[in-house]
This record gives sequence, structure tokens and C-alpha cells, in this order.
Amino acid sequence: MTLASLVTASLSRTMDSAARSFAAQLGEEADAMAVLFYGSNLRTGAREGVLDFYVLLPGEAETGMWPRVSYREWDHQGETLRAKIATMTMAKFANAAAGKSRDTTIWARFVQPSALAWSRDDAVGQSVNEAVQAACMTAARLAVAAGPPCSAEKDFWRALFRATYKAELRVEKPGREDSIIDLNVAHFDGLLAATLAAANIPYSQNGEVITPMMPAGERRRILRWWHRRRRLGKPLNIARLVRATRTFDGAGRYAAWKVERHTGVKVEITPWRESHPVLAAPGVLWRVWRAKRKG
Repeated sequence: MTLASLVTASLSRTMDSAARSFAAQLGEEADAMAVLFYGSNLRTGAREGVLDFYVLLPGEAETGMWPRVSYREWDHQGETLRAKIATMTMAKFANAAAGKSRDTTIWARFVQPSALAWSRDDAVGQSVNEAVQAACMTAARLAVAAGPPCSAEKDFWRALFRATYKAELRVEKPGREDSIIDLNVAHFDGLLAATLAAANIPYSQNGEVITPMMPAGERRRILRWWHRRRRLGKPLNIARLVRATRTFDGAGRYAAWKVERHTGVKVEITPWRESHPVLAAPGVLWRVWRAKRKG
């Protein structure tokens, strides 16, 4: 299959009807172009926990820090659905997916499974499809440059995720890259060969073994491109976290839900705690500690 057909099948995958309705509401409220759904809830179809959405807006590509992150709760037929929402322009999403920004998160995220949960029209859907194809090609170039000379497909994806984890602030447990591949076998099956063909990277295949024929000069260029971004990865993560303490819409409600989910202690959301979640954190943690001791 071609990369275009694989991405089309991935983006049009079956998803939970309530999650799709939530996405449509988010898209329409924001006058967005499209909403993408991703993460473990997409794979399992579960509604518990937090649903992950990217809302893509019209307009020129952002400068500075992006995306803007928010948290929403929605009562759906007597059930509370929760969502973490990343919002950015479609232009910036496409730019980042093609590896044209300093960011490492978009193409590494969207080479993994995602679904087009809502779009304004078919033309927008095609633009999203092309951006996700670009994300796959950006990821595959690094997978080949950082991976073995020849091996099974999963070994190239494993090399990719190991590399990108080193650019992140959070520390993933050893073997995390294996779980991504093992939980999404159908998604990654044949994806590398299709992506190499779309990116005009010659390769040969003998059974499961793929041998990319990337010129040595191109490999060095990609690794230099990657090393610059890897060095910036953690500082950008820190800057985004600092920004999020001031701009994360619904951070107080999100933190309260997380505390109750993990400790069983219900936290009252006062206007001050909603407006100042970081300053409120020590007092909340003290109350949780006292409640746990009493329990």
C-alpha cells in the first residue's frame, strides 16, 4: 500500500462515538479547521481518563511558544468526559510535521496512530492527511539515519523512539519504545517501506529485513539536523511547562481531578485555586496528606 492510503486508513479509523461528538463540539466552538484524536483512548475505545485532542485553527503559523493547552470536562448522557486539548494553527502543524521547526513532538507523535475526529470539509481533511504523511516521512528519515544498516521494520521505529525520548524532559522507562510498537502492530506494519517510497529513499527488502540505501552525505545531514533539535528539546519542554503554569486553561480542575483519581481525596475548586493552581498546590497537598492520615 502507498503511504497516502495507509494514512487515509489510519485517520478514518473507527473511534468512540462520544469522543467523536466531543471533538465536533470543540471544533465548532473554536471555528477550527480540524480536530485530531490520539493516545491510548483511541486505541482502546475507553472513555475513562483523559481524551487527547489537537484542535487545528485557521490562520498564519504561530511564532513563539505553541501549542496552547487546555482542559475541558463535558457531561455526555450522564457521563463526564475529560479532555486535554492542544490548540495550534493548521499552518504551524503542517510546518512542524515536515520538520521545518525546532520542535520534535509533532512528527514523532503523529507517525503514531491518530484519527481525524472532525474536519470542516473534505479539503481540510486532505490537508491534514498530507501533513500526517509529512510527519511519517520526517520520522522515517531519522529512523533510517539513526537506525541499523539493515533490519526488521520495528528495529528502525525502535531507534526513532529511543532517539526522540532523549530529547524529552520526561524520563521514559526502558522498553517504552517496544510497547508503542507492540500495541500498534497493524499501524506500523508496512509503514516504513511505504514511507521510504514516498520520501524517495531507495531500499531493498528481503522478507522482513529492510535495507535503506540512503547516501552517506544525506545520513550525515539528517543527523546534524537531529542533533540541533535534540539539544533544544529539553529547554523547549521546560519553557512550555513554565508557560503552561500561566496559560493552561482549566489547570485547577485538571489538577483536582488528578489528585482525586490517584488519592481518592476530593479537592474543592475555589475561584482562587482555579486562577492560581501553582500557588494553591502546597495547600492542596497538605490537605490531601491530612485526609490520608485520618483515613
